[in-house]
Amino acid sequence: MGFSAVAPGTDLTVHARELRRVHDAVLGGTRLAPGARPRAVVARSWRRMLDLGLDPDGAGARDPLSFAEVEARRRRSPLSDVIDDLRRALTSVADASRFLLVVTDADGIILWREGASAVRRRADTLGFGEGALWSESQVGTNAIGTALAEQAPVQLFSAEHFEAQQHPWYCTAMPLHDPRTGDLLGVVDVSGPALTMHPAITALVETAVRLAEARLAQLHAERLDRLRRSCDHVIGTSTGPLLVVDDDGWVAHRSGIAVRDRIAAPRAATTVAVPGLGVCLPERLDGGWLVRPAAAERRLRMRLDLRGEPLLEATSGGEQWRRALSRRHADILVRVAAAGPTGLTPAALSRDLFGDDTHEVTVRAEVSRMRRVLGAVLGTAPYRLAPEIELEVVPAG
Repeated sequence: MGFSAVAPGTDLTVHARELRRVHDAVLGGTRLAPGARPRAVVARSWRRMLDLGLDPDGAGARDPLSFAEVEARRRRSPLSDVIDDLRRALTSVADASRFLLVVTDADGIILWREGASAVRRRADTLGFGEGALWSESQVGTNAIGTALAEQAPVQLFSAEHFEAQQHPWYCTAMPLHDPRTGDLLGVVDVSGPALTMHPAITALVETAVRLAEARLAQLHAERLDRLRRSCDHVIGTSTGPLLVVDDDGWVAHRSGIAVRDRIAAPRAATTVAVPGLGVCLPERLDGGWLVRPAAAERRLRMRLDLRGEPLLEATSGGEQWRRALSRRHADILVRVAAAGPTGLTPAALSRDLFGDDTHEVTVRAEVSRMRRVLGAVLGTAPYRLAPEIELEVVPAG
């Protein structure tokens, strides 16, 4: 059944009525009938809503962003590259006239909404339109907001929604991630009148998201290939080890160095530390950067100073590089370094940081942010320092 809210063959009318009784009992503080209880994902969300003091009979303020703000977010969103793929996957099916396709950004703001005019008009009465924020804290338990909170796909049916005005609806949402980093890019949602829900919707949404993620990976590979080909003349006339990378540090070409996927994102007139190359000063290319050693000595010696605000410094051949780190990122770096060449899995790092292995999503997100700054200094699968790195840690005192 996966993350489906309703088992195949269920009488939707009867089930909706039963869920309303559960909703009213739980949120009204009365005794539940034996065997009647919300699903675990719903119970967790309702508890969060009650802790926030939300009113199930109220309606959270939607206050949508302006059209110009929505357009700006669309332009910045990597999902703009796959929105047509999502449309083809989800709006070409026979039942598309009975539901809405909704795509949000990572904040839960609706950037795209498509569907039959009759269903759109019903959604408008809920403020379920472009520019609206559909986080849990804003509109209560809903598939988009709960998928963001749980970092997992969620389907809700009828009175599993916290707000009573959303009970006539079902919604099926799945997070969509950057296939390169695992970062959350947004949520894909299919919503419609509750009694029109089809059991195949979960599979349909999951397939569409997987296809979109695969397409993003393909587009990334194509961009790197174009960058590599555009720099053939530079590569062919250069000697010694080098990298060609895009603006985010992803490697399009490598020569004489084993860096696998990315380095820290290059910036003009700013050094970057690259295991195997040492401290480098990237050179601007058309659409990317040429990264070569700035000195003959390529061994990176790094020092993490914790006596004040954490500062990571590197030297090689007299060239220097330094970056400020947050306390959390410094803590992660210390723990990863202490693990040695065997490194740490996300679960192990979660246990180190939080005392259990239930925070893997948080750990992956933190390491992804660190790699934007450190690049290949911090390896993945498992998390470990690059073998070329010598790290000295200066304790706080």
